[in-house]
Parts: sequence; structure tokens; C-alpha cells
Amino acid sequence: MYVIGTAGHVDHGKSTLIEALTGIDPDRLQQEKARGMTIELGFAWLSLPGGLEVSVVDVPGHERFVKNMLMGAGGIDLALLVVAADEGVMPQTREHLAILDLLEIRSGVVAVTKSDLVDRDWLDMVGVDIEDVLEATTLEGSPVVPVSGTERTGFDDLLKALANALDGLPEKRDLGRPRLPVDRSFTMSGFGTVVTGTLIDGRLRLGQEVELQPSGLRARVRGLQMHQKTVEAVEPGARVAVNLSGIDYQQIVRGDVLTTPRWLRPTRAADASLRLIPGAPRPLKHNARVTFFAGAAETPARVRLLGADTLLPGDEGWVQLRVQEPAAIVRGDYFVIRDTQTTLGGGVIMVPHATRHRRFHEPTLARLEALARGSGPEALLSALETIEPSSDRDLAEAANISLTEVKKMLAGLEADGEVLRIGPDGPLHSAAGWADVTARARQALTEYHGRFPLRAGMPREELRSRLGITQAVFNPALDRLAADGALEATEPHALLPGYEPAISPEQQREVDGYLDLLASTPYSPPTDAPVDPELLQLLIDQGRVVRADDVVFLKSAYDEMAEWVVERARSHGSVSISDVRETFSASRKYTLALLEHMDRTAVTRRVGDDRVLR
Repeated sequence: MYVIGTAGHVDHGKSTLIEALTGIDPDRLQQEKARGMTIELGFAWLSLPGGLEVSVVDVPGHERFVKNMLMGAGGIDLALLVVAADEGVMPQTREHLAILDLLEIRSGVVAVTKSDLVDRDWLDMVGVDIEDVLEATTLEGSPVVPVSGTERTGFDDLLKALANALDGLPEKRDLGRPRLPVDRSFTMSGFGTVVTGTLIDGRLRLGQEVELQPSGLRARVRGLQMHQKTVEAVEPGARVAVNLSGIDYQQIVRGDVLTTPRWLRPTRAADASLRLIPGAPRPLKHNARVTFFAGAAETPARVRLLGADTLLPGDEGWVQLRVQEPAAIVRGDYFVIRDTQTTLGGGVIMVPHATRHRRFHEPTLARLEALARGSGPEALLSALETIEPSSDRDLAEAANISLTEVKKMLAGLEADGEVLRIGPDGPLHSAAGWADVTARARQALTEYHGRFPLRAGMPREELRSRLGITQAVFNPALDRLAADGALEATEPHALLPGYEPAISPEQQREVDGYLDLLASTPYSPPTDAPVDPELLQLLIDQGRVVRADDVVFLKSAYDEMAEWVVERARSHGSVSISDVRETFSASRKYTLALLEHMDRTAVTRRVGDDRVLR
């Protein structure tokens, strides 16, 4: 299925032409019919020579309703640019053309309406003017067809031109991830909630569970209609009405995206290539406030220029778009930015979920350039470098490639050593990204050992925090780093291979004196004995002492007392504080510290005032 979208200046006869071609009046609002001016999007359909049935989106031409035009232009395959013969190219003709150019609409036909109102010479002059304005745009070279609604002339030629233009278009891609940008949401008696839009990137079928983004609300497809015909399923490119159950139409807003659950994640920051139109009224400065349009959605946004202080009209550059409302976009989506009155420019999304970058950072700019140039495995590798570590599914979303194709390309990239999978089903890293993780881990451990030379190693959680990765990703990453020989991993610590705490002779004398002091009264060791906290931690790490709250026992004394508690509880069913006190001639302070430590280490558990074995 294909969609034709109109474009052109107000009162140049777009809606009249569509009604003449299709027999359907696209102006559905009473206000539109009364004023003779399209305000909202209108929809129709027609059959072209050869039998191809296509959808038609009719857009407003007035400058006050350009945002409505943008919401309809996002899903079209072919532009029907309408220019009135008696007026020629006008301001909205140019702005609509600029928008089509920014959205990369590469197929078009120009209909010169009201051709019966001018003579041949004037019509030829208008044709030359149209060719000039199309030059250097995506519609350059499009056929120009004069038509007259009054005389009913030129319609056959126009339909043939539309059929020929569509005949050269590639087939619609099906990524298995349907997206329907919602341009209308309403309710129908006896049916309930209905949304309409142009389906891209996948199929919808009856009974399917769907999700609306960015809200995350779930619903189910109750019915599908295409050109007022009920169908079981719809394919990419279709203009479709979807009847939804389980959701109220007032919960859905124009610009929401209907899709399948659990893959499309809304974003507030995206890296993109931005081009200002040559006719932009002013340069674009860093951090400029604009309105961002993508699909059927609009939201205020701020533009961070990554490689320049200012973009001049006609310039192109890398930017980060920070949107006020979450945007459900993917890599490869086209967008347009406007100020309050004028279209400024537009471009293509490269990284839909972007982290904040330093400006003028050459590696970031180089990575974006590689991502823009790449195709196939190269593009997949560039996408991975922007989001790693990544799951296969997240990588498919970032690269906007089907999951099946991603898995095929990953097999080759892994075989070539350009991609590493950390763990059997673990996250993916590029080779360069993993080398960076390794270097940062070793650097963190080197700094830690230098700062705390008496400690056995860095706590694992601290290393995870220093690397800035999640717990789920960290565990397989640590195992891989250890397997690679980059570090050693014990249960509580990570350390450089072969590292041992360095203790001076003076510190060794302090340790020996402290241990002798603990051994003098092993079951009631002094709690006020002075010792360097770092030396105490070293003894704990080495397993020579056990700290139970404020009490530090020699490991041998602790083990002796703990073994007695276990045997007593096993033979008598339980053990009391007084039992321990009497056996070891220890005060309640030491006895309680011992038993509570055994509770915490899951050897015993408290029942009333006694302990039983777990």
C-alpha cells in the first residue's frame, strides 16, 4: 500500500482536486465546508490505472495550519504538489516543498490547477517557475501536469503520472515492529475507541495486543478498516482505522504511536543530523528553543549544536535534540523543527536514546559520521558503539533493523572479533568498547590499591559504580575480566592479578601487639584497644579476626565459641545467652555480639531469648 499526500498554498484547489479524483470530499468539518478552507487532515482513496489502490491524505495549505500539514506529511510515499495556474508559486508552496525535501519525499507529481483560467503562454511560464523552485530538492524533475476541475481536463494524464511515479518506488520494508503514528482518536457508537494513522515497519492483525507510546497503555485490536472495508490484517504503508478495546479514546492523544509491546522506548534526548533550509529566516544558535515534529507528534525542544556555535541557513550539522515531552522515535525517523511561525529545518534521527555529549568532542562526531555512512554490519557496529553494553533486542531498536537480521550480522561480527558477547546470553560490546571497560577497570583498581595499600581489594559494588554499569551487566562483565586475566575476583573484592597488601615493619609490630592483646582474653577481648582502622580491615580480610558489632574476636576464638553454640543447639534444641556466658565466662556484651553475628550469617536464628539452628 502507498499513500499520496497533497501539498501547496491555501486556496490552490487541493481538496477540490482530491474530490474530483476520488469522489470523496476530504473536508470533514462543517467549519471547513463553510469557509472553503482545509483546517484538519482529510482522507480519501482512489484506484490508479493498472488497478493499484492508494490512500490520499489532504493537508491544510494555510500558514496557520502548517503543524497539521506536518502531521499528515510524515507517512506519505508520494507528494502531489498543487499549484494554481492563476497565482503560480506562493509562500506556502515553498514552505511545503521545503518540508517535503526535509522529510526526504523523493517521488512527486505537480498538478497545475485552474489551468482553464490562463492562456498557454502564462501556463508555460508557471511551468518554468515550478521547475525552478523544484531544482535542488528531492522533487526535482517531477512531472508537471495541468488540470482543470471546471473543464474536467488533465485528470487522465495526472492519474497516469501518479501511477508511473509510484511504480518506481521500492517495496515497503517490514521489520516486524509495526508503528502507527496516531493522527486521530475518536469514539464510534457500538464500536468504542478508534484511532487512525499510516502504518509503518510492520503489520497489524485482529486480536493483537498493542501498546501506545509514550504512555505505555495497553489495548487489543478489536477491528481493522482500510478504505471503509473491514480486513483481518494490514501491511506496512496502509492508511488504517484501528478499533481498540480496553482503552478510552480520551486516553490517546494525537502523536501517540500504536505498536507492539515491550520494544519501543520513548526518549527525551536524541542525536541527529540537522539541516537548515536555505530560506530559514535566521541562523540557529546553540541551545535554541524550537518545536519538534516527528510522525504525528509535536513537542517543544532544545537544540544542542555538537560541532558548531551557529548553523547558518543551508548549513548541516550534528545536534542533540532534548525534547520536553517523551518522543517515541527510532533511528532513521525524519523530523522537522519550526519556530512559532516558520519552518527552520529538519533531518534524521541517528541515536534515539542519546547520552549527553561534550560539544566539539571529535570521537563523538566521528562516531555519528560513521553511523550515518554505514550500512549493514558497519551500521550495526556503529549503533552498538553508541549504546553498549546492549542486548540483541535493544541493538535492533537502536539500529532500526529487524531482530532476525541483527542476529545474522552479529554472528559475522563476533567471528571477526569486532563484537564480544559477555556471557552465554549476556550483553554485547564492541571490541573497542570492551577494551575501554578493561582499561577503566584496571585503572580504578590501580588507584584503589595506591590509596588503600592495606586492603585486600576494592569492594565489587564500588568497582561496579566506578564503571557505571548495572548489576545485571556487571556480574558477567567481572567474570569475563577475570577470565581475560585483567583482574582477580573474590567473593567480596576485585583486585589486580597478584596483588597483595603491603605492610611495613612498623605496621607489622602494631598488628602483632594487637593480636597478642586479643589472645590474652580471647572470649572477652578488649574493645578499646587502639589499632589503625586500615590494619584492622586487613586482619578481617585475611580472616585472622572476626568483627561482631563493636567486638573483635580472634578467628580461632570465634570459631571455638561458634562451634560450641552449634553443638549445644543441635544436642539440646536451642542455646541461651546464659549458656554461652557460663561456658566461656564472658559477659552479656560479648555473648550477645557473638550470637547476633551468627544470626546475621544465617547459622542461627532467634526464637524468644534463645537461638536455634537455621
